[in-house]
Amino acid sequence: MQMDPLVDALTKIRAYENRRRKEVIISPTSNVIHDVLATLQKSQYIGEVEKIEDGRGGKFKVQLLGRINKCAGIRPRFPVKHGELIEYEQKFLPAVNFGILVLTTPEGVMSQIEANEKGIGGRLLAYVY
Repeated sequence: MQMDPLVDALTKIRAYENRRRKEVIISPTSNVIHDVLATLQKSQYIGEVEKIEDGRGGKFKVQLLGRINKCAGIRPRFPVKHGELIEYEQKFLPAVNFGILVLTTPEGVMSQIEANEKGIGGRLLAYVY
């Protein structure tokens, strides 16, 4: 039984990366998963993301580049203010400027780098390095 589709998707990506696979099929789909994948793609952790319609909600076909050491969802989804992002970077990432936190903000899903530039906070969704 799936409790959190985002966590399941990130776990599947990490497992396929560890097996040195070139692509992974993620099901079920959601807008949050799509936005997180788009953020990972923008940060060059994954390649192309293609949505496949199958009549049952669809699937994502994700090209893996072999750049992910670890990725995971963050539960509970902690609320983070702009000034607190550094504290959570130290908690979830192994080193400074190594990896990204993915958070949802009033302006959409983005990395902590973009959130710092815009000066906004949000809720933590995942981390990748």
